Parts: sequence; C-alpha cells; structure tokens
Amino acid sequence: MSWNRLYRLKNYMRSSLWIIPFLALVAEQVLFRMVMASDEWTRWVPPWPLSVEGTVAAMQAIISLALSFIVFTFGSLLVAIQIASGQLTPRIIAITLLRDNVIRFTVGLFIFTLLFAIGVISRVNTSTPPPSIVWISGALGVLSLAAFLYFIDYSARLLRPVSIIHRVAEQGFAMIEEVYPDVLRETSETQRSYGSLGVPDRVVTHAGTSDIILAVDINFLTTRATRVDGVIELAARIGDFVSYGQPLFLLYGGTATIPANDLRGSIAFGRERTIEQDPTFAFRVIVDIATKALSRAINDPTTAVLAIDQLHRLLRSVGSRDLRDGSSRDPQGRVRVMYRMPDWEDFVQLTCREIRIYGADNLQIARRLRAMIDNLEDVLPDSRKPVLRLERELLDRMIDKVYLLPEDAALARIADTQGLGGSADA
Repeated sequence: MSWNRLYRLKNYMRSSLWIIPFLALVAEQVLFRMVMASDEWTRWVPPWPLSVEGTVAAMQAIISLALSFIVFTFGSLLVAIQIASGQLTPRIIAITLLRDNVIRFTVGLFIFTLLFAIGVISRVNTSTPPPSIVWISGALGVLSLAAFLYFIDYSARLLRPVSIIHRVAEQGFAMIEEVYPDVLRETSETQRSYGSLGVPDRVVTHAGTSDIILAVDINFLTTRATRVDGVIELAARIGDFVSYGQPLFLLYGGTATIPANDLRGSIAFGRERTIEQDPTFAFRVIVDIATKALSRAINDPTTAVLAIDQLHRLLRSVGSRDLRDGSSRDPQGRVRVMYRMPDWEDFVQLTCREIRIYGADNLQIARRLRAMIDNLEDVLPDSRKPVLRLERELLDRMIDKVYLLPEDAALARIADTQGLGGSADA
C-alpha cells in the first residue's frame, strides 16, 4: 500500500465513529465464547441469585437500556454537530467531535453490553446458562448505566465553546512542536535565501480528483532526491486545493527520472483540511469561531475573547520557535526538497486581521487584541516585533475610524487581557 493511501486510511479510522463499535461487536463474540468454554474452570463464581424468570427480566431490562443509550448517544451527537456547525464552525466536526474517544468507546460499551445480554437471554431460554456469563452481563449493565450518566455530563461540557476552542488549541500546540521542534535564537532561524532553481527539467502534475493536500512524505522525497542527485520542489503547500492537471512537483537534475506515480504517492489528498502537518489550520479554525461569534446573528464577543486567549498562547509558541526555511537536506547539508512553509508574518496576519476587521468596534475585542500584541512584543525576540507593531498601528487606525466619541476610543486603546474587566495597568 502506498504512503498516501495508508495515511488516508489512518486518518479515516481516527475520524470514524463506527470502527470502535464494530470492534466491540467482534470482542463480544470472542469474550462470550471464551467465558462459555472456560466455565468449568470457574467454579468459584457464586450462583446467580435470581430465578429463570428474574434472569429473563433482568436481561430484557439491560437490552432495553442499552438500546435506549445507543439511540440517545447518536441523537445527542447529531444535535452536537448541528449546534457546533451553527454556533461555532463546521470545521470542528472532523477534528474534534468525530475523533472523540469518549463518544466512540461509550457507544462501543453499549453495543458490547447489548449483544452480551442478548447472548445470555438466548441461553436462558434454551438451557441453564453458566453463572459467570450472567454475572458479567449484570456488571456490564451497571457499567453502561454509569457510563451513560457520565456521558450526559461529558456532552454538556464538550459543547461549551471554551472546551472546543481548547481542544483545537491543544492539537495546534502538538503540531507546532512536531513541525517546528527547534527553539528560536536570534541567529538560528534560517533565511529563506535558496531562491529559484530556474526552469525545471520536468513538471509532474496532479492526476487524481481535485482535492486538498493533507500531508506530504518529506522523508521519502528527500531519500529519492538524494539517491539520484537532484532537487524536488513542491509547487503547492499543505492545505492548498489542487485541481486536476495542476503542477505538483518541479523536478531538477536527476529527479527528472523518478516515476510520476512514485512522487504522487508521497502526497495525501482529502476533501477537508486537517491539523496534521498543517499548524495554520488550528489558527484558522479558532479564528473562524471568533469571527462567527462576532457576527450580527450571534453577537457573542466573549466567545471571541476566549478564542483570542488560545490564539495568544499559540502565537507565543510559534514566535519562540525556529520556523525554518521550507527545505529538507541530505546528510551533507545540500537542499534536496523545497516546499513552502508559513512564516511569522503569515501566522500574525491570520490571527489578527479578520478578528480586527470584524470586531474592532467592540470594546472587548479591541482591548484583548491590544493586550495580546503588547504581551507578545514584550516576550518574543526582536525579529518578531515589527509585524506586531504594524498590527497595533492598524488597530489604532481602526479604532479612530469606528469610535465616534473620544472617550470610547480612549477606552478601546487600553490593553485588557479580560476584554473588558481589568486593564493591564491594574
């Protein structure tokens, strides 16, 4: 299996709700038969206290509860998806809700309990079942009830905007550490000065359906380019939409002899962007939540402030790291693969511009943005400060434009990490 197909398979399995319940079905069949086969070695199990009629009634109750739990879980999930799409952003469905292990394992437990209880009641109706399987079924029923009560509380907490934003931010932190592992020093960040290599010897175009680049196997491309003594340049970056026939690779030197299918197999495509290998997408999702909260239909600036809190943390992490030069080198230090990476200016503009445009007329947003910019300018190296100063200047110009009263404009210029509740000076 090629790398891109394996990547898509792993990505699909991580975001599919049916995988864990299906495995629970298989596990139930295996465990039930194991318990039945080993019952003669488990004589220590105490006798089941209920009669045949009582056992049937108990199993029927467990079956009814498990079915109700399954229906409620999927129903609540549909409601959660609708609320998330309408109030926050549809992009959180694939990266948070569908990948939530609590939801998947809870449904798996309910299905496991349901099938186990059905197996027990079928044995009760035909013969005397071993006490062990009846005790296990009863324990599963109690465990499912406890899991259901926990799931109600968990769902209520999961749907809170602050929980969703925090989850996306944590994924963004993890990807930032993976993509940019080195800490920035004033002399460490590599300048993007390799320039153009001229006219490529060969161009490989996209031959599949028009989709978004999700991930690239840089190690494979580096190895192949080193082996044939050439350079591979990616014509598109991760997160770009690539249509049929659009250039994918620009090949120089010996890389022109690499088969096109081998190169295409190193890029994974999909219908929707993911955070894997794409740290800017975490910023994009949180900014979308903030801008939707600032819309006239929702008008929830406090949620936008919560989003800026997480964007502030993400920018501090990015600003303190070496963003590298978008190239992969062989052991001798020669560039073998060139690809475009976002720079510091891209991250700052993605964070600030849209939120400022949509929310500068709100005191909370203007003050929280200023507090973020001031703090970043204080803690980040000097090379990061010019872009931050520009964003503060743009914020001041926007304030002058939208606030008619000088008292309101002066209030909007106060840095406040709470939005509106306590200035930085205080």
